[in-house]
Amino acid sequence: MDTLQLSMVVVVFVLAGGVKGVTGMGLPTVAMSLLGLWMPPVQAAALLVIPSLATNVAQCCGPHLRLLASRLWPGWLAIAIVTVSAPGLGGAVHMPFAKAWLGGILIAYGIWGLWRPHLPDLSRSSKWLSVLAGTATGFVTALTAVFVLPWVPYLQTLRLSKDEMVQALGLSFTVATLSLAVRVQMSAPFESGSAYVAIAVGGALIGAFGGLKLGEVLRGRLAGPAFQKALFVIFVALGAANLIQAH
Repeated sequence: MDTLQLSMVVVVFVLAGGVKGVTGMGLPTVAMSLLGLWMPPVQAAALLVIPSLATNVAQCCGPHLRLLASRLWPGWLAIAIVTVSAPGLGGAVHMPFAKAWLGGILIAYGIWGLWRPHLPDLSRSSKWLSVLAGTATGFVTALTAVFVLPWVPYLQTLRLSKDEMVQALGLSFTVATLSLAVRVQMSAPFESGSAYVAIAVGGALIGAFGGLKLGEVLRGRLAGPAFQKALFVIFVALGAANLIQAH
């Protein structure tokens, strides 16, 4: 990783942090979609872990922990187990296949965001339904390091309040990030003592928090629906770019 790539990593995380500052989510998705254009997904995931975890911790705080944990713990457990154990990053899956999966997930997420289909009310369904959503999310995370599908749509079917949703996202993304950290450590994509790795992770962390603060400042100035629509269009375009690179 040379100086230009290090600079590009910082810029990517400034952008990813900015999106999270505006929308409350999206840092891993933006970071993976951009980093995946020039580095293997497993290396991008290794850079993602610490900034994602650090920016999610504050989002975990809130008064709804016990309620959310009692409802979502089966899904969180499924996310953790499948993310760590499923074939994917750093394993037997070849890089073009992983890139193709990343591109496909980004396109699916972008289309879903633009379409915004009406989701059924599953708020009274069995909490064990979260196991299915968690298992599917774990497979996607293991392959792409992106953990928005299908977990975020599932959370939306529970008809949580705004505060509950924010805390649920923070808790869920923290579980997914910690599981991804274990997965990356098992894959060992980098030399642990490399000075460039430490600098890259540090730059990513600084960039993420800088972007987060910038996004929070811009949040009130940007038209929410228009910004999100543009963001989903970008995800579709970046997904297509990753798919093209995979072939």
